[in-house]
Amino acid sequence: MATLQGGLLGPDPGALSPAQQEQLRDFKIQTRIANEKYLRTHKEVDLLISGFFREMFLKRPDNIQEFAADYFTDPRLPNKIHMQLIKEKKAA
Repeated sequence: MATLQGGLLGPDPGALSPAQQEQLRDFKIQTRIANEKYLRTHKEVDLLISGFFREMFLKRPDNIQEFAADYFTDPRLPNKIHMQLIKEKKAA
């Protein structure tokens, strides 16, 4: 296994057999498909993430972890998301 910059270990191509590499590849593909299906059926996740990024880029906080904690623990957030879902359903 190669050591990368910062002391991290890189991938070791010989660690898995070709069959295991194929199984891993298939698992990764199926996981991505399942995740995509989940996100498509849960619009609120998209609203949460896009809202967070929008606010972060507008405000550009110095402490992103603190900003994220404040954003996601805001007691008004569930109502904001609910109202956005209603607005989008009416527009559809």
